Formats: sequence, structure tokens, C-alpha cells
Amino acid sequence: MSHQKLEIQSAAAAAFAASAASLLTDRHCGDVLLLDVTTLSQVCDFVLIGTGTSDRQMKSVADELAVLGKEAGLPAFRKSVDTGATWIVTDFVTVVAHLFEPQLRAYYDLEDLWVDARRVELESGPE
Repeated sequence: MSHQKLEIQSAAAAAFAASAASLLTDRHCGDVLLLDVTTLSQVCDFVLIGTGTSDRQMKSVADELAVLGKEAGLPAFRKSVDTGATWIVTDFVTVVAHLFEPQLRAYYDLEDLWVDARRVELESGPE
């Protein structure tokens, strides 16, 4: 694969990751964090983490993320929901989105796992 094609794919992944982070923020997920792991992971380029307010909200946001990915040309490769919908993972290959309920997010502490990742500044919407 050419260097130019990789750059285009990387730019598309970054744009989608930023849009996905905005979606989480717009849907009132808490403590939304977008991590650039391109230099740390051989699996994906971005990790998106957000805290949900309820299982219903988290499922709805995960569904919207899947639609957003499909529209961006990055359809979800896999989605995993635990039995209580306390952790939902949607894998878009280049972007992996995690939606947690607060206690589970604190328990798994993905921020600490990716402590060396660059935190992507998220644009704040209109107040």
C-alpha cells in the first residue's frame, strides 16, 4: 500500500474519530476522551472512551456510532455488549469506541492503560 493511501486512510480515521467523539459529547456521555494510539498500537489508530448515563443511552449511542461509521465509509467490524450493557465496545478497526457505566470505567481504567497516548483535544460545542 502506498504512503499516500495510508495518509488518506489515517486522515479519514482521524476525522471519523473526532466526529464520533463529538457524537458522544452531544449525546451527554461524560468524560469523553479521544486517544491517538497510532505510535503505540498495531491494532488501531484511535481509542474513544466515554461514560454513559444508563444502559439505554449507551445502547442508543452505540447504534448511532455504527450509523456514523457506515456513513463515513468505516462500518463497524464488531460490536460487543456485556450482559448488563455496562460496557459496549464498537470496533471500527482504525477506531475502537468504549462506552462504560461509571464504576466499570473506573475499574478497567483504560486511560491508565493508554497513559502514553496523545490526548486529542475535542472541540467544544456551542454553550
